[in-house]
Amino acid sequence: MASEKFEVSVVPTFTTLANGSVTGKVEGVNPAELANLLKTLSEMPDVPHNIPGSSSLQKSQELYLKHLVNSAPVMVFMKGSPDAPRCGFSRKICELLKSQEIMFASFDILSDNSVREGLKKLYDWPTYPQVYVSGELIGGLDIVTEMANSGSLKDQMGIVSDVADRQVVGEADLNSRLKRLTRQATVMLFMKGSAEAPRCGFSKTMVSLLNEGNIPFDSFDILSDEEVRQGLKKLYDWPTYPQLYVKGELIGGLDIVKEMVESGPLKDQLDI
Repeated sequence: MASEKFEVSVVPTFTTLANGSVTGKVEGVNPAELANLLKTLSEMPDVPHNIPGSSSLQKSQELYLKHLVNSAPVMVFMKGSPDAPRCGFSRKICELLKSQEIMFASFDILSDNSVREGLKKLYDWPTYPQVYVSGELIGGLDIVTEMANSGSLKDQMGIVSDVADRQVVGEADLNSRLKRLTRQATVMLFMKGSAEAPRCGFSKTMVSLLNEGNIPFDSFDILSDEEVRQGLKKLYDWPTYPQLYVKGELIGGLDIVKEMVESGPLKDQLDI
């Protein structure tokens, strides 16, 4: 295994190779040491650019940069620090974020030229400062200023700032999950237990009706996930189980399906 070959005991570990031999190693997230490692390799005159280690090094540097942009919900790559900006644009971006009560972390690109040049290339953005939210590049000062002039910067950046906001976002995430589940198969049955082992009489009867109608379906055991059990009740305003969905649309419970069976072939009425 590669981890044994290169004696990797810490993740991440950055290893450089030249002519098949290890020329350097940095264990853990250490920007200064990694920058020195990259500098040392680039200054080696007898190392051709097309050696296998060069490709690995490039991938390692990309992973490191992506780790940096994801190291805080809001990351600002700037000249200097928020307390001591070293250019007017960096000072303005900090003032703007602070005025909107947006908490952020920062990285001084003047302290590490490999980061400074690497971000430009990786994200195709040639200037600084650069603002990232949840690892995604938002842009520079002009972009952020335009967003602020258009309304709440927090809202446009999708930043969750307090408990109430997190609850709203959490509910939206749950609803998205529930909708995905109802569309997991053309016919989805939310029941107690499984189709092979129903755990209530109503669920057992529903499974029998679907099988008798030669209707293929997938099922979800609501006893295994209380969040789904309560969430579907609220989202689709249907208080009992089992619940039958076709193409993401709620058909109803056992009584509804029984009525449909009595009216004709279930497949025809479900339009499947």
